[in-house]
Amino acid sequence: MHDPISDLLTRIRNAGMARHAKVTMPYSRLKASVSQILHQEGYVADVGVEEGPKKTLTLALKYDGRRPVIAGLRQISTPGLRRYVRSTEIPRVLGGMGVAIVSTSKGVMTGSEAKKQNLGGELVCYIW
Repeated sequence: MHDPISDLLTRIRNAGMARHAKVTMPYSRLKASVSQILHQEGYVADVGVEEGPKKTLTLALKYDGRRPVIAGLRQISTPGLRRYVRSTEIPRVLGGMGVAIVSTSKGVMTGSEAKKQNLGGELVCYIW
C-alpha cells in the first residue's frame, strides 16, 4: 500500500455511504493516531486494535439518524505532493465546524492543538 491515509479516508467514506456499523483495515501507527483524533473529536464511536497474525484497526462509525456524522473527508498531503504549514498558517475547516489534522514533531494532533502549542507540520487531512 502506498498511502495509508488515503486508504483510511476511503474506507471510512465508503463504509459511511453503505451505512456499515464498523469498518476494519490493516493497522498502522499513523492510521491509529488519526483514528484516535476522530474518536476524541466525536466523529467515531469507538476505535479498537485487534491483535493476530496481522494487526487490524476497527472503527465503530456514528450516525445521526440515517446520515453519517462524518459529512466529508479530504486528504491534503499526498505522497506525490506533501503540504507543510507553519502554526500561523493552519487553516480553519468550515469556519471552525471541521477539524484539520496535522502531523507535528510532537505527534499527530488537531490544527487547534497545534496552534496552541505553536507547532507546524504536515497538513494530513480535513474532516467535517
